[in-house]
Amino acid sequence: MSFTASTIDALAAAPDLPERLAAGLQAGGRDRGRQRRFAPELSYGRHFGPAPATARAAAVVALLFRRDRRWHVPLTERPESLARHAGQISLPGGALEPGETSEQAAVRELAEELGIERGVTLLGRLSESYVFASDFRVTPWLAVTGERPRWQPHGEEVRQIIELPLDVILDPQFEDAIHIQRGPLLFRAPCFRCEHHAVWGATAIILGELAEVMCSLQPASQAPQP
Repeated sequence: MSFTASTIDALAAAPDLPERLAAGLQAGGRDRGRQRRFAPELSYGRHFGPAPATARAAAVVALLFRRDRRWHVPLTERPESLARHAGQISLPGGALEPGETSEQAAVRELAEELGIERGVTLLGRLSESYVFASDFRVTPWLAVTGERPRWQPHGEEVRQIIELPLDVILDPQFEDAIHIQRGPLLFRAPCFRCEHHAVWGATAIILGELAEVMCSLQPASQAPQP
């Protein structure tokens, strides 16, 4: 699916985008085809199938905020010192604590990783994904803040914060692929490019669905061309 320049510009700048996205998520019934486009080779559909009984519940957040009159979401670059997902680009989030709901975990992780403790409204959930490499069943939440955030990243979990313009996940010119080496295996992973960063794996899958939901909000006259 491709998008016209006028559609990308209208979506990325629309002041009422959060309200429209909340309504779109509530309506449901979406095609997950754009999600599947970003599944890495060798995943064999495991991101989209039933998670095994061993999977641990986790939550991540795509937090919408406006900068220069356009919508962005924060991504985090993980430190190389982490045991899992070292150096990768992720949405803020993590495992649920005992007795915690995914909504509570999403808000807590946003505060712990990025220092955002107030002014956040959850808009709804995107589709659950199974991250088989770490055995997590991840629930992505879409949220919004009315203020330009003052980031206070947690140094042990966040190397840097990347403010990703929503234009990137809508415009095909930012789509690419990288090759990942895991032991003797070399495989291809579709990705989004943001500056010198490659956003791939579960994060790209979730953002791919967000792009698809955004596209579905447009009237027929502004819909992306096939």
